[in-house]
Amino acid sequence: MAAAFMDLVDVTIVNIAIPSIQRDAGATFSQIQWITAGYALAFAAGLITGGRLGDIHGRRRLFLIGISGFTLASALCGFAVNPEMLVASRILQGSMAAMMVPQVLSIVHATFPAHERGKVFGLFGAIVGLGAVSGPLLGALLTQWDLFGLQWRPIFLINLPVGIAAFLLGRRYIEESKAPKALRLDLVGVALVTLGLLMLLYPLTRGRELGWPLWGHALMAGAVVVFVALVAYEKRKAARDGSPLIELSLFRVKSFAAGIAVQTVFGVGLGVFFLVWTLYMQIGLGWSALRAGLTGVPFSIAVSTAAGLSVQKLVPRFGRKVLQAGALVMAAGVLLYIGEARHYGQSIASWQMALPLVVMGVGMGLIVAPLTDAVLSEVPQEHAGSASGLINTVQQMGNALGLGLVSVVFFGEIGDRLPPAQVGPAFVHAFQHALGWVAVVMAAIFLLMFALPKRPAQHLEGAEPLDAPRRDQGAEPTGEPARVEVPEQAGEAKPTLVS
Repeated sequence: MAAAFMDLVDVTIVNIAIPSIQRDAGATFSQIQWITAGYALAFAAGLITGGRLGDIHGRRRLFLIGISGFTLASALCGFAVNPEMLVASRILQGSMAAMMVPQVLSIVHATFPAHERGKVFGLFGAIVGLGAVSGPLLGALLTQWDLFGLQWRPIFLINLPVGIAAFLLGRRYIEESKAPKALRLDLVGVALVTLGLLMLLYPLTRGRELGWPLWGHALMAGAVVVFVALVAYEKRKAARDGSPLIELSLFRVKSFAAGIAVQTVFGVGLGVFFLVWTLYMQIGLGWSALRAGLTGVPFSIAVSTAAGLSVQKLVPRFGRKVLQAGALVMAAGVLLYIGEARHYGQSIASWQMALPLVVMGVGMGLIVAPLTDAVLSEVPQEHAGSASGLINTVQQMGNALGLGLVSVVFFGEIGDRLPPAQVGPAFVHAFQHALGWVAVVMAAIFLLMFALPKRPAQHLEGAEPLDAPRRDQGAEPTGEPARVEVPEQAGEAKPTLVS
């Protein structure tokens, strides 16, 4: 959880400090873009590979390598002597995050029996909600405080104590797990995945700044060809030696395939919302970074509270309906926000945003934790790393696509070369227009969720406590965790506990 939080905060904390970095480091506009884009591209391109490496060489080992590398890269970012070093360190940081993050869900999947994972995913959802908004707030505070005259550097250096503590605790308490059968790294698959993602995400990340050049559209079209070639190769690879990078058989698991689709579209909605929200408050309303960060606190609290409640209390009782209710509640919050923004205009206050933000936060919390649970619920343990890497990858792809769409749904509503007096009203209008598209995305998610299973496999009734057979049989504990195996034809069957 510490590693997941550190990554989520690091993704968002940099945006607030960009003006300070530009002034202090003398970075060009292109270098500023690469400080954020370099991390995102390295992270997305390496996620599937990082997940599979954990399956092969051990999830604990890859987790510790990833978190130590991430901490080292954070130190290099904090002590960067020029913009070039900062960009290179951010790319290294994204690569190490790609080693670390997939292991988080894989370790959960391999460590906890199915009927106990709900509580863990509830905590994970709360961490996601907390990290989503605390990053900008923390970035604003650290930049404004200018600790020891370091200006923006503490936003990276704060990772050092957290990373060191997580490494030491992980080394002591996390048990090693691997795929039950020997796997080999699919180097051709790694090359095709990396090439395809870079061809798709680079133009989306840089397209608006470069004026959407023709070569960007050509790269994105070429990415489709690369992904088709990847699927064909992975099929042959699976048939030949059973060690593909992407286990395509996972997509025959209905809950996984449907969950991946929902995760992608959900990422698009979040990618649009969080960027335009920041621009709306800081440019449209002229608020400081600190005020904008504090305004998001009710949203963060609502997400964290609803995430824990949904997995532990609501999903076991109501199943898929909880996620669908979350999509509708979040859409209602978006529409309420549009109404508030239209009614108050530029004179809107932070407290007047609290109600729509809380409603949106509750909706997001009802989705984010149980969705991860539903996607992984029927995935075989030997493919946990590959599945986890895919979940994170499609989420990043969705976010990148959302960021690319911002140029259409937000900046497309703002005229060029506006006089200063018209900038605020133009951003307020564009914000309302973009939120309308976010509401449409939430409606699409609601419909896609009908393809999810009515109840995740781990919530089948009749699951026995973890130590039940050992107590009944009077056997001594072996130190090996038990696991719950759910028959392929779940139906009315109950999970079978296997020592």
